[in-house]
Amino acid sequence: MNILNVSSLNEQIKGLLEESFSRVLVEGELSRITFHNSGHIYFTLKDSSSAISAVMFRGNASKLKFQLKEGMKVILDGAITLYKPRGSYQINCFSIEPSGQGALALAYEQLKQKLSEKGYFNPEIKKELPKFPKSIALITSATGAALQDMLRVANLRYRAISIDIYDVLVQGDSSAQSIVNALILADKKNYDIIVVGRGGGSIEDLWSFNEEIVADAIFNSTTPIVSAVGHEIDWVISDFVADLRAPTPSAAMQMTLPDSNELYQYIDSISSTYEQYINQKLYSAKQELKHLASSYSQHSIEKKIRLKKDEIKSLKDNLTQTMLFKLNNYQKSLESVKSRFPSLIDSKVNMAKNQIKSLENMFESNHPKLKTKRGFAQLSKDSSVIDISSLHVDDVFEVQSDEVSISAKVIQVTEIS
Repeated sequence: MNILNVSSLNEQIKGLLEESFSRVLVEGELSRITFHNSGHIYFTLKDSSSAISAVMFRGNASKLKFQLKEGMKVILDGAITLYKPRGSYQINCFSIEPSGQGALALAYEQLKQKLSEKGYFNPEIKKELPKFPKSIALITSATGAALQDMLRVANLRYRAISIDIYDVLVQGDSSAQSIVNALILADKKNYDIIVVGRGGGSIEDLWSFNEEIVADAIFNSTTPIVSAVGHEIDWVISDFVADLRAPTPSAAMQMTLPDSNELYQYIDSISSTYEQYINQKLYSAKQELKHLASSYSQHSIEKKIRLKKDEIKSLKDNLTQTMLFKLNNYQKSLESVKSRFPSLIDSKVNMAKNQIKSLENMFESNHPKLKTKRGFAQLSKDSSVIDISSLHVDDVFEVQSDEVSISAKVIQVTEIS
């Protein structure tokens, strides 16, 4: 018997395994998943009683649309190969599909859940679109029917808009990065709105708008973003992240651009309303001016001066009448006085004469030379006239009248109270 070394044996086994199991489809549950820095994925596929190692090399792993997770049930498409250094066999996976559902559907749900948890879909962060945009960027394929639909609707609704077109790939391996680059560039140019989208297609055709890098670019944009992808029944991740989801590209133009005809009607309505308003204001102003003019004429300085002049004239007239009346009364009184004046003068003169006569009589009757001097005498002492109260006991004094002079001596002084 030929004796083999370990390497030779493993080589023969490798050849047999790889030739016999060059293509296998195996269903099982993922376990012990390791994402290596090299990009390879190592894991174990197991069922209730057995397990087998598996590897998915970087080239195939980069094509996965969903995230492998512990316990996930999948179907592997691959080949059996032997890892010679350890003498262990494993499945070399070419592709992996979720068991019971498509890979894209699972990837869609996984990314949707992830972004929802990160807050990408929160209504509070949605930016408001301007009612009357001046400029808009369309990120889509320049050769697609979706672009023509959008331009047609924009031309019918609102020709005042400035539109820039960013031609991008909307499907294929590099389409997501193409869309991201256009979003970043357009966001720097201060457009009022950015519309990103394409026409309808399969889930594979629309997949660029389900990529995480596209969702990140929309979320990080400072410009309001409208997602207009596919038909009304198609929902992609960009629809949830964008500030507004339009069911179709043409609907995006209807939702973001005002209708010129409606604006004209609105302007006409506003014009009529304001015309009525202005007319009413003018009428009210005229009425107010008329009232003010009337009020001014009633309370003007000229009228007040006129009233004062009339008042002064009335006072003058009253004063004149009063003076005339008083003068007439004084004149009548004067006539009466003049008629009575001579007799009054004579009466007054006679009265004065009588008073003078009476005063003369009184003067004559009270003249010292004519008055009776009996009982009166003058006291003197030492040739000086004195008062009786100045005399004391034993004083010698003289008593004199017009005819007699007597020397006397005080015997006794008695005070008469």
